[in-house]
Amino acid sequence: MKTYRKELWFEIPTRRAFVNITGQVQQCIDDSGIREGLALVNAMHITASVFINDDEPGLHHDYDAWLEKLAPHEPVSQYRHNVGEDNADAHMKRQVMGREVVVAVTGGRLDFGTWEQIFYGEFDGRRRKRVLVKIIGE
Repeated sequence: MKTYRKELWFEIPTRRAFVNITGQVQQCIDDSGIREGLALVNAMHITASVFINDDEPGLHHDYDAWLEKLAPHEPVSQYRHNVGEDNADAHMKRQVMGREVVVAVTGGRLDFGTWEQIFYGEFDGRRRKRVLVKIIGE
């Protein structure tokens, strides 16, 4: 069995954003030479997420609005975590959207259902963060 590891780095200039990273993950698979296996993709920061869904701008807008209703950023004083910080909402948004995804690799390609894509979700941007891609297989 072979393994491959790579870190993808992001510095999102806004507080919140969704970035399609499917192409970068597929490039990791190509670089690994693994044809059959599994790809783990996980955010290595507690205010960011990795998830799978459709790459449709209306859906991304709806996610952003929905998450802001669930865990509004302001007023920051509503959160105990925010004593000296202002990102408690980002931790909660990450909890809802998830930490990682695992995708089958078949024939050297991500084995997706219709419309599925991998996204990096940023909820407390404006600093460098990373995503781990770990691929195992043959």
